[in-house]
Amino acid sequence: MITRSKAPLRLGLAGGGSDVSPYSDLYGGLILNATINLYAYCTIEETCTGKIEIEAADLGRNLSYNSVNELPVDGNLDLHKGVYNRVIKDFKLPPLSFRMTTYSDAPAGSGLGSSSTMVVAILKAFAEWQNLPMGDYEIARLAYEIERKDLNLSGGKQDQYAAAFGGFNFMEFLKNDHVIVNPLRVKRWIVDELESSMVLYYTGASRSSASIIDEQIKNTSSGNPVAIEAMHQIKQSAIDMKTALLKGDIASFADIMGRSWTNKQKMASSITNSVIRKAFDVALSAGAIAGKVSGAGGGGFIMFVVNPSKKLHIINALNKIDGRVIGFNFSEGGTHGWKIFNT
Repeated sequence: MITRSKAPLRLGLAGGGSDVSPYSDLYGGLILNATINLYAYCTIEETCTGKIEIEAADLGRNLSYNSVNELPVDGNLDLHKGVYNRVIKDFKLPPLSFRMTTYSDAPAGSGLGSSSTMVVAILKAFAEWQNLPMGDYEIARLAYEIERKDLNLSGGKQDQYAAAFGGFNFMEFLKNDHVIVNPLRVKRWIVDELESSMVLYYTGASRSSASIIDEQIKNTSSGNPVAIEAMHQIKQSAIDMKTALLKGDIASFADIMGRSWTNKQKMASSITNSVIRKAFDVALSAGAIAGKVSGAGGGGFIMFVVNPSKKLHIINALNKIDGRVIGFNFSEGGTHGWKIFNT
């Protein structure tokens, strides 16, 4: 039997960073995000070899182990192994024999939540294969615990919930890791207008978000007044942008994004750099209205809000520098899995 799954990547539209502890524990976090038609994929082929074989096809990495209860967490495909270890432990399963293949439409460090989305996709594949009783909230919560607690990887909580639920969501992050996901019913014409008014640009530089997030955590923990006030403003931008989105007020949407980017840069010194500044200079000079890096910053993808009549001109200008523009559409629905029975 073969089990497959996919989970959508997301754009962090507003409020990013307010989902990271200790800020979310002290003040509560609010985030507006939306998934797009780029995905993380997982295939699990059940075998009788007594082996666990893992291939991360996009990374060109392969691992093989004897079937055991716990795989070593040693820095090599730990996300994959962390999911296996937790599934075996939590659901009291015997050692499994299988071949797993994964890949993502976006590289790690893209700012689209690719690592967390991959964890969600792998979890969904196991849930489908083993008929595990997990809904969207349970998958997202377990994915978060695997990354942040089991593997001690720095980061927030929004990516796992975005991948699990999909679509446009307004998320609340409270103390004790309590999360409330509020799906938004955005009218079709508004989604069409927003797609027409956005350009997604990949800088060509992936980055590790850990150092940026660690600096943000340090600033919050130490009571840095500039950083904390900036995060308060970033959180407020999620509320304001939700209102603009539901009204279809793209001009206000752009203005809020621009102010949010200004505040975001106050959170950590490495959020922007010369590559990002060059992309902003080129896009704004070509007529873009506003922009913001998706994710923690430092590289990855930048989203720009543009006048649709100037969109092609801005795309052509950005494609002349080091990165590339990626076409996208907003997606509905979160992670899902399915089975194929061998004949």
